[in-house]
Order: sequence, then structure tokens, then C-alpha cells
Amino acid sequence: IDVFIFSELRRDTPCSPGHCQKITLLLQSPAVKFITHPEFFTVLHANYGAYRMFTNSSCLKHMVLKIRRDARNFERYQHNRDLVTFLNRFADAQLELPRGWEIKTDPQGKSFFVDHNSRATTFIDPRIPLQNGRLPNHLTHRQHLQRLRSYSAGEASEVSRTRGVSLLARPGNSLVAAIRNQSQQEPVPLAYNDKIVAFLRQPNIFEVLQERQPSLARNHSLKEKVHHIRTEGTQRLEKLCCDADLVMLLSLFEEDIMSYVPLTSFHPGFNFSPRCSPGSSPQNSPGTQRARAPAPYRRDFEAKLRNFYRKLEAKGYGQGPGKIKLIVRRDHLLEGTFNQVMAYSRKELQRNKLYITFVGEEGLDYSGPSREFFFLLSQELFNPYYGLFEYSANDTYTVQISPMSAFVENHLEWFRFSGRILGLALIHQYLLDAFFTRPFYKALLRLATDLSDLEYLDEEFHQSLQWMKDNDITDVLDLTFTVNEEVFGQVTERELKSGGTNVQVTEKNKKEYIERMVKWRVERGVVQQTQALVRGFYEVVDSRLVSVFDARELELVIAGTAEIDLNDWRNNTEYRGGYHDGHIVIRWFWGAVERFNNEQRLRLLQFVTGTSSVPYEGFTALRGSNGLRRFCIEKWGKITSLPRAHTCFNRLDLPPYPSYTMLYEKLLIAVEETSTFGLE
Repeated sequence: IDVFIFSELRRDTPCSPGHCQKITLLLQSPAVKFITHPEFFTVLHANYGAYRMFTNSSCLKHMVLKIRRDARNFERYQHNRDLVTFLNRFADAQLELPRGWEIKTDPQGKSFFVDHNSRATTFIDPRIPLQNGRLPNHLTHRQHLQRLRSYSAGEASEVSRTRGVSLLARPGNSLVAAIRNQSQQEPVPLAYNDKIVAFLRQPNIFEVLQERQPSLARNHSLKEKVHHIRTEGTQRLEKLCCDADLVMLLSLFEEDIMSYVPLTSFHPGFNFSPRCSPGSSPQNSPGTQRARAPAPYRRDFEAKLRNFYRKLEAKGYGQGPGKIKLIVRRDHLLEGTFNQVMAYSRKELQRNKLYITFVGEEGLDYSGPSREFFFLLSQELFNPYYGLFEYSANDTYTVQISPMSAFVENHLEWFRFSGRILGLALIHQYLLDAFFTRPFYKALLRLATDLSDLEYLDEEFHQSLQWMKDNDITDVLDLTFTVNEEVFGQVTERELKSGGTNVQVTEKNKKEYIERMVKWRVERGVVQQTQALVRGFYEVVDSRLVSVFDARELELVIAGTAEIDLNDWRNNTEYRGGYHDGHIVIRWFWGAVERFNNEQRLRLLQFVTGTSSVPYEGFTALRGSNGLRRFCIEKWGKITSLPRAHTCFNRLDLPPYPSYTMLYEKLLIAVEETSTFGLE
């Protein structure tokens, strides 16, 4: 008996004249002009908030890159909340609206914009840069990268402490506002380009770059640009300041560049030779050490992961002989699962095997339905619109426990249920389609949070406290051990410790103040919810087993990664029925997948395996019904058939289509029109 997914043919209708005219007008909008402009990445790097949002959200990144490849894709994404928020970070509300534009307010008080030129409305502010074809304020590459660097909390100690004007913040003032105003007077750090050149002049730099960015191996043009920078220094770097590929590459290695310290002091005029001098030891090269550092960590984590699963199996987790049979309906997935899972005892959840059946769909669960079950359930359970969780202050991608969840009926049991689901996914080795803030994973591991964790929760708040930690606040900030809390629209003052209203924050006690502020911000209104969730989690998993991971590692175990490495995928694919890697149909298949954007690749992966997540170890660690099972393509069916998938076995049945065009169309339809299971 086997499980497969089927889909039906649906043809697109040709574009009508009215629709084509609408698309033409849409392509002239300020948002499209901005995203598709050659200087887009230059402006992006100058806007710290937008830059952080762009790099932290793979969904947003792929939307933007997709629009840059084909501007017509903007029609599909123009109302996406992430994209609207991202673009509005660039808007300058001090400017006048373009000719033919008007701003209005909806009944909920939210502003929107009317474009009378195209007779359309949008939430995207049209007052965004690059509408006149020039960089805002004539930013240069050096200037915008220095500005980016000046936001980094790690540089706070390097900034001059001499200030022309001192700021005296009254107790009622916001800490964030006070520190923001004070930090605006600090000078911008210099010589960032020199640091880039020093970093790129490491002897084994191409190994370092390719380890984190495998696509670099295929981008010969980018490798050539890096080579020119290595030999010609900052002069060549400034000539390439607007190269999009180079800017993206450097942004990915921002932290490495700033933390890299060469063996000898770097001078712009230094005549560099990549060869080792006589008597020098390659082992002593800092570049060699930096390149080799990630590998032991990776191997260490992989060893931890193997050992963790081995111990789970040895202790009988999820091995049976009992069974947990969950019969769920797609239209009542959350409530139905809650009632069934909460009815099982702690011991049953730990020991029993798991079987999932979707009502009205034939099929046996050899892990395919289970993978889709966890994927769909996590999309609903951790959806902020249900009130239990909320988007973090940094983006609309990572989520955290919502203080407002206290008003959800039976909320503590729902959080206990959430913990149980996390534990079940962990012991049965399924990935969840949810990404949490770093403090959330620390709470699961019962680890204390510190100031650095606040960066993942609230970037602006973190920067404020970091500035306070790194600078002398004597006669600068006038604060007490209190904090203002807003509850139902009313602001009340809360003491961070007994008698805090009368305790001034000084240079001597600021460390205690920062620690209490971090604790307050992390625990604000969610202490009971967090305890309930952690309790449910450890009802399924032994805390001693999970304690081997740190917060970052636990995130990788639970959520995997959303990025698709096409080379890794192809290298870990097997073929059956006469197909092989050099077969013309297989070459067409990988050509089609390469043509897909990342979203379509994720859909293809979900079509075949039941989930769009990839394990940390990559495609080599894909699991099937009986352990590790690689992605498989088998020759099957007539050329009139659509591809079908066996999710329990990670197998794609691909007919031998006579042309690339037919294969691409059939594959795309099968991937995008699938929603149910059937029994063969």
C-alpha cells in the first residue's frame, strides 16, 4: 500500500486588454521603480531597520528578488504585509506626495494612499527614494556602509565620548528616545573599506566565502571582482560600490568583516602577496583559523544530533508498541488535535508511535501524512491571528508569546498543548513551519536570558540598553528603577525593584538596572504562559536529553532551514526506473527546478516530502517512513499524466515527457494545485 498525491490540470487564461493596461500602470508605481532600481541595494544598506528586516526574513528576501527579476511579480505581492512594512521603512513623511496621489484614512484609523493616475489604492507610501534616479543625499558606498556600521552596538565602545551637548532625560521620558537623541551626536566610524579589503585578502578567502555561500562557486563574475579587490585594494572596491552581487555578499559577512583582525596591521598601501613567506606557518594564519572554525562546530552539532536521536530510541521514545492515532479534519485541525492530544497521558505521549489520518482521505501513514500534519498544525497554532502568539518587534517573520494571550479562553492549557506539539515533533523528528525569537528557545531550555538576546526580541530597545552599557551615563541620563507599562491604553509606572521610584540609575548600579530591564522586557505579561508551554514540552521530552543543545541549535532541530541549496538537493537525489543524473528528462527536471524561485522549490519539496523544511544537515538527512530516505525520482506514467508524489518515501513519479516545456508546465501545475492525499 502506498500514499501518493495527485493534481488536476488547470490552464491560465490569456491577459485581457484591461488587465494588461492595469499591469502597465502598476509597473510605473514608485514601489516598483524603487525595488527594480540598480541602486536599490545601496539605499537598503543605508537604512538599518529595513536592512535587518530584509536579512532576517527569507520570505521577504525572495519576494524582493523575484520582483527585481520580473517586475510583473509585484502585482502578486503588492498587498503582502511584510513587503508593505518593508517599503514604508524608506518613506519620508516630510516630503510632498507625488502628483496625482492622495492620503486617506480608513475607518480603523489606518492610513492608505490613493493613486488617481491609475485609479488604485495601496498601503505603500509613494514617498520612497530613487524616484528621481539619484541616490538620496548622494550617498556613496563608503558613507552608507559606515552608516550601517554605526548602528552596530559592538562599536559603541570605539565611539568618542566627547559630546557638544549633554542630554538630561526626565523620569517621564522614554529610555529609547533619550539614548537615540544622545547617540545622534556621535561620529561615524571610519576605514570600513580597509576592513573589507583586509578580510578579502585572507589566503583562503574563497574557501571561507564558498562555505557560507555555495552559489559563489558558480558566479565566476563575482569571484573575479573579489580577486580584483584583493590585488587593487580600496580603489577597486570603490569602483564596484554599486555592484548588487558584491554588496549582497559583503552584507552576509558583515559580522565576520568587522570582527576580523589581520596578523599584521593593515595599511592601504601595503603590497600584499598571497603566498606565505619563507619560514611562515600556514597554521598561524588567522584566515586559516577563521576558515576552519565553523567546521568543528558543525561536526559537533551533527554529533549532538545523532547522539540525541540515538538516546531517544534507546529510551523507547516513540517506539511503541502502543499507538497514538490522531484522526483529524483539515477544516478543524486545531480544535480536533487539541482535544485528542490533551487526552493522552505523559507516558503515552513519550512511548507510543504516532499515526495521522485525515478524515475523508484514503491513505496509510508511513510518515508522509504526519509530516504534513505537523507542517499544517504549526502554521495554525503559531499564527499570531489566533491570539496566543504575536510577531516580534523586529519583523513579521519570527513569533513570540503574546501578553494579550491572557485573555484567550483556557489559554494556559493551549500553551501546554503547544509545548506538547513541540515535544512530539522533536521525538518523531518532524519539522515545524514556525520560527521563534531566540529568548523563546532559551525558555524551552530553561536558560537565563541576557542583553544580547534582546536583539532578537526588540532591536531598538536592545540598542538603547547596549548604548547605556557601553557609555558613561553620568550627568547624561536621569532615570530611576521604574518602567512605564501600557495596559488597555493606560500607562502605569512599575518598579523594577522594591522602592525603585526613589533609586536613581548611576554609572555604578546601571548593570543591575540593565539586567532588570532585560528580565522585564522578556517576561512582560507572559510568565505563566511560558511556564505552561515549557511544562507541556517536558511532558513529552526528558529535559536532560534536550539540555545538550543551545538555543541556536534547538532552533535548527525544530524548524530546519527555509533556504534551498540546489547543489545539495541534486547531489542527494537517487533515480529509479531507468532515470540517471545524465538522462535528458532529469536534466530538464533540474533545469526547471533551477528556473523555479525559492517559493516554488519549497512547494515542490512539500509536494514530494510533505514539508517544505530542510533538516539542518541538508538533503542528506531527509527522513522517510523507516529512517533516512533520500529524495528519489522514478520513471513512471504516460506523457499525458501529471507527476505524482509518494510523501512517505520522498519519491517523485516523473513521466518521460518529450520536451522541456511540457515537463516544466506539468511539474508546475502538479506542485501548485495539490492539497489532499489518496490511496494506491
